[in-house]
Amino acid sequence: MTPPTVGEEIPAFVRRTGFENWNRYAAVNDEFVPIHMDDEAGRAAGQPGAFGMGNLQFAYLHAMLRQWLGADATIVKASCSFRALNLKDMTVTARGVVTAIREDGDGRTLADLDVWTESEDGRKLAPGTATVVLR
Repeated sequence: MTPPTVGEEIPAFVRRTGFENWNRYAAVNDEFVPIHMDDEAGRAAGQPGAFGMGNLQFAYLHAMLRQWLGADATIVKASCSFRALNLKDMTVTARGVVTAIREDGDGRTLADLDVWTESEDGRKLAPGTATVVLR
């Protein structure tokens, strides 16, 4: 991998979401919650129908970082704030931009990033930050 530069966007991770994605995530995490599986339950919660798990958006951010860095990379920290729902049949894109490159006290090169998920209309769903080891 060519060392990134400040301001560089990292490759996006894109998923069209819906029951298939949510069911797989629920199976792995034992999270079969009605609002994520049933449109009527989602509507009863005041939404247009069922909606995706917030932590699935965090998983998309994690997948984006792993896809960029490789499976053996170290993610030092990552966080996000859930601001909007992932609705059925929405295309969710995880994005990131490098905000700083720095050395730590252990001789590692770190990259700080702004990360977020967004809907197809560009609305941020889950903005956050991450720090990764480059070498």
